Amino acid sequence: MDPELLAAIGRIARVPQLLVACDYDGTLAPIVEDPSKAVPLPESVAAVRALASLPQTTVAVVSGRALRDLAALSRLPNEIHLVGSHGSEFDIGFVERLSPELVAVRTRLRDALREIAQAHPGVRLERKPASVAVHTRGVEPQVAAAAVEAVRNGPATWDDVTVTQGKEVIELSVVATHKGTAVDQLRTQLSASAVLFIGDDVTDENAFGTLRGPDLGIKIGPGDTQAHYRVAEPVEAARALGLLLETRRHWLFGERAVPIERHSMLANGRTVALLTPEAKVSWLCHPKPDSAAIFADLVGGSPAGHFTVGPERGGIPLGQRYRSGTMTVETRWSGLTVTDWLDLPARETTPDGPAVITGDSTLVRVLTGSGRARIEFAPRPEFGQVATQLQPMDDGLLVLGSNEPVALYSPGVTWQVRTDGGYETAHAVVDLSATGGQVVLELRFGTHSLEDHAVGIHERQAKAEQPWKEWVASLRLPATARDLVARSALTLRGLCHEATGSILAAATTSLPEELGGVRNWDYRYCWLRDAAMTARALVDLGSIEEAEALLRWVDGCIERTGGHPERLHPLYTVDGYELGAEAVIDTLPGYAGSRPVRVGNLANHQLQLDVFGPIADLIAAVADARGSVRDDEWRVLDNMVEAVRRRWHEPDHGIWEARLPPRHHIFSKVMCWMTVDRALHVVRQHGGEDKPEWVELRDRIGANVLENGWHEEVEAYSVAYGDEDMDASSLWIGLSGLLPGDDPRFLSTVLKIEADLRSGPVVYRYHWDDGLPGREGGFHICTAWLIEAYLRTGRRTDAEELFAQMVDTAGPTGLLPEQYDPLAERGLGNHPQAYSHLGLIRCALLLDNMLKQ
Repeated sequence: MDPELLAAIGRIARVPQLLVACDYDGTLAPIVEDPSKAVPLPESVAAVRALASLPQTTVAVVSGRALRDLAALSRLPNEIHLVGSHGSEFDIGFVERLSPELVAVRTRLRDALREIAQAHPGVRLERKPASVAVHTRGVEPQVAAAAVEAVRNGPATWDDVTVTQGKEVIELSVVATHKGTAVDQLRTQLSASAVLFIGDDVTDENAFGTLRGPDLGIKIGPGDTQAHYRVAEPVEAARALGLLLETRRHWLFGERAVPIERHSMLANGRTVALLTPEAKVSWLCHPKPDSAAIFADLVGGSPAGHFTVGPERGGIPLGQRYRSGTMTVETRWSGLTVTDWLDLPARETTPDGPAVITGDSTLVRVLTGSGRARIEFAPRPEFGQVATQLQPMDDGLLVLGSNEPVALYSPGVTWQVRTDGGYETAHAVVDLSATGGQVVLELRFGTHSLEDHAVGIHERQAKAEQPWKEWVASLRLPATARDLVARSALTLRGLCHEATGSILAAATTSLPEELGGVRNWDYRYCWLRDAAMTARALVDLGSIEEAEALLRWVDGCIERTGGHPERLHPLYTVDGYELGAEAVIDTLPGYAGSRPVRVGNLANHQLQLDVFGPIADLIAAVADARGSVRDDEWRVLDNMVEAVRRRWHEPDHGIWEARLPPRHHIFSKVMCWMTVDRALHVVRQHGGEDKPEWVELRDRIGANVLENGWHEEVEAYSVAYGDEDMDASSLWIGLSGLLPGDDPRFLSTVLKIEADLRSGPVVYRYHWDDGLPGREGGFHICTAWLIEAYLRTGRRTDAEELFAQMVDTAGPTGLLPEQYDPLAERGLGNHPQAYSHLGLIRCALLLDNMLKQ
């Protein structure tokens, strides 16, 4: 097939709403002498039937035949729309809609054409609900020409008659329509993003003439045409439909989706990247982790961008692992090892002496071994919304066409650049045995420089790894799950944005809570709650610098409220500013076909009163660890208490951000209580004073939630005041310290949540109706909360058992996404998730403390 046609099919296969329309005779079915024997090709039928079964895909056959004849002859299923009489017949009730005047014209037309046919032997008439077709196929040329002339000089000249000329047929209709208007009508009804039309006849030119923008027209056979491409015969059209089917199916449902938990994360304090077990970079946003992606294969498949390295012969890797105490990943095959890390910008010495930073982050990929490696570099800036060009240079490639300069430094690599669906992709094969056993690839952001780096690659790797090693070595790691806790700590630090102090909730957007579902959210931002809990876990391990940086960032967010801390949003960009509107990238199919792919998060506008509690708790932990409180931390603490004082009594949207009306959530009320409780701890321990008004506020909130949150019939603290549904977050009635571990009400709540929400190794958030379709997996953070609740209520063996089950759900390199499906036994949700790793750390520390007692 023509390579340009292949590329065009690849492009149109990836539009959100696709209309596939085609002619019947000469397209789905070959032309035959006897029109009553024109049966469609089996290959064509299989392709259109399969296409019609796909979501977001509609198939229509637009024919000159009468609708009843088309249906009887084609025997196509109901999923395929049939349009007869060149667009005059869309359904069975069409005839009844003809006005009496048009019915009279049709009667006169039939009578006149019957007389012409009787005068010209062999001419055949085909009556349709709104028209009559005059067929001259197989008729002597002189007779046919005379008949057509009689038609043109007779009924064809009537005011209320529309004429359509085809191959050896002329059709007269009392309705002014043609295949082009039919296609436009279908496009409008279906809100199609693009139309693929295939036809062979002169009458199909009306349809080709309406195509525009991303539409695609394919003409079968010779002759002048307005179509974009041409094939020789119907069987080639069937092949084109088959290719369309294969490509669209992959686009809709995802090319072999790698299990979420099997991805490893690279980080450098500026941005993050995800790597598959086969060393494909499938996710990388630039210049910040909440910027647009340059590689979005994770949620869009290969067309959305990737950077793939592997042995030329293919094969599954021997393994993948982090280098101990670092964020460097090694992927190994026999004869090939790929070492990946995200480096900081190169530093150059100026004539005046001080070093200056050139460019932004650099993705370094070092290939070592003796085999032959295949490399594929497919950058797709702005989630694939911006077409770019790749310009080969002596020592690499320049990425041209995006706002940010990007260069791939690759000395010794010879690139072949090919066009793929309107984008350019670079391919190369390198023989490591001929390059001294090593090839270095450096994807440099913020620069077009392809200059050799002044520092050797091994020295650079050691320099990049040393800060990670020193940091993890400084932690107080527990004996319980020591290595996994260390990896969790490194993961949390990798989610920290060092330039601002903010902390990401997760590295990705739109990884599904249900495969194929719509519960797909953007977590690449800083939630006040999640970030504070993350920093608290690191403080517990002995590192307070992340907490100090976060609290400075929070102080800046509060300052921008203009003296109204109660107006804090639940989440902000990594820079500390309000998010833009939530949007959908409808050109991306989503992970394993889970649409939509979202950018932004509507929860930005919700009221979540629980966010103040974790921040106050963090300040208390930092103050205890350091032995003092800084001025900015005092400001934050005062503002947290003031925010609670002003709004604690209001209903809110809660921790889970359900898109439902506000309720009096138990968790939110408990967190308001905890805000004031931890603030009192800080002022008493580090301020040398007491605040009676804070004591009164704390006690009033505590009494309110203890009384109104308890549900007598359920015999537990439920999700919200007056609701009988359970919610895992209500465990915080005891985890916060509001109730002691041996209080009968807490014990009863733990048992109820265990009975209602635990399933094997996971604990679900809730089972109440949150207004969204589908279901979700168990939440790792909720599992961690139940483990802690077991420990607080004296159920140590149950805690150890559930912790072991939770640990077993981690991916091969120790990372955890947001959720886990215990039935499919695979991870779900964004990855890696801060909640999951901080929960693991918290549980390991508590279990370790229990062992020491």
